[in-house]
Amino acid sequence: MSTKSQRDYVPTSADRFTFGLWTVGNSGADPFGTRTRVPPTPVEIVRRLAPLGAYGVSVHDNDLVPIDATVAERDRVVREFQTALRDHGMVVAMATTNLFTDPVFADGAFTSNDAQVRAYALQKTMRGIDLGAELGAKIFVFWGGREGTECDASKDARDAVRRFREAVNFLCEYVRHQRYEMRFALEAKPNEPRGDLYFPTTGAYLGFIQTLDHPEMVGVNPEVAHEHMAGLNFYHAVGQALEAGKLFHIDLNDQLFGRYDQDLRFGSVSLKSMFYLVKLLEESGYDGPRHFDAHPYRSEAEEGVWDFARGCMRTYLILREKVRAFQADTEIQMVLREATRDDPGLEALGRRFTPEVAERLKRLPLDRIEIAKRRPHYERLDQLVVELLLGVR
Repeated sequence: MSTKSQRDYVPTSADRFTFGLWTVGNSGADPFGTRTRVPPTPVEIVRRLAPLGAYGVSVHDNDLVPIDATVAERDRVVREFQTALRDHGMVVAMATTNLFTDPVFADGAFTSNDAQVRAYALQKTMRGIDLGAELGAKIFVFWGGREGTECDASKDARDAVRRFREAVNFLCEYVRHQRYEMRFALEAKPNEPRGDLYFPTTGAYLGFIQTLDHPEMVGVNPEVAHEHMAGLNFYHAVGQALEAGKLFHIDLNDQLFGRYDQDLRFGSVSLKSMFYLVKLLEESGYDGPRHFDAHPYRSEAEEGVWDFARGCMRTYLILREKVRAFQADTEIQMVLREATRDDPGLEALGRRFTPEVAERLKRLPLDRIEIAKRRPHYERLDQLVVELLLGVR
């Protein structure tokens, strides 16, 4: 049983934990109520997160610079923010563009039926990319919050996909022309705020990426809540992205299945699922930011916001220790070994087709009755994991 004290789970910048300005900057407002607290400024966010051990922040363009700011106002805000980052040893790990709040995007941005809206969306995104590059961001995320419909008669879904592809191709060329060291990450969501959103799952984006002019520049940014909203297994989605070499960024939070987008504190409702997620990230060698895209409860006052931030990071670190305990647990490892029957010869046969190999496989004396008698002890394995997480192993 662990005897670690509370101070043993204090994060450092080496853990690469990041927060969106919109997360700890959330005012507590929701569709049914106005704000319950005054949100901190971007400079205040940097000042408060740094002592907690955060590595950096991520930025929507208008989290930092008001949409109607003059050039002089924009430059002043950016300059003050850069000074805060430098003074507190923080970075901007990811940037993105808000293409969902302003009324101009009521019917989408890149997929809008209005050519002027699509042009404005490209203009705004190029400026957002410039801002991200100026702040040092290496990842630029696209979340199409309004890229969808309530009325499918309004647009042909094929046109929407084509328009989105054209926009991403255009922006890839822009980044190449500007010589920015930046990659794109696409973030899926099944619905909300639109009735249905295009590219509802991470898997949908993984397929779409292969149709782009520069697929090597584009990966995915899966989010726990968004896959859980669709009733899917987030661990599996991240595994697919990792196997494809496309996990460029990740949004960590928590979410009850089948609910609206809750953006709960990481690990607050799905401990077993989040354990497997942390295990996957740590064992895969993923070296990107561990980015928290969640919101403090509406009921919290100002200090509760920083309790929320501490909690996200602390839970990740606790689960990371549980991963190490899983790896060192002799009984768990024994069950895993017994359940895994490797045969290098058979695996080599099935790895690459030739007519000769196919004939050899067809002639193999494989006895399905005898094979089926071998059963893995998954009930035992799952119970051992539960006991590990409950702290009794």
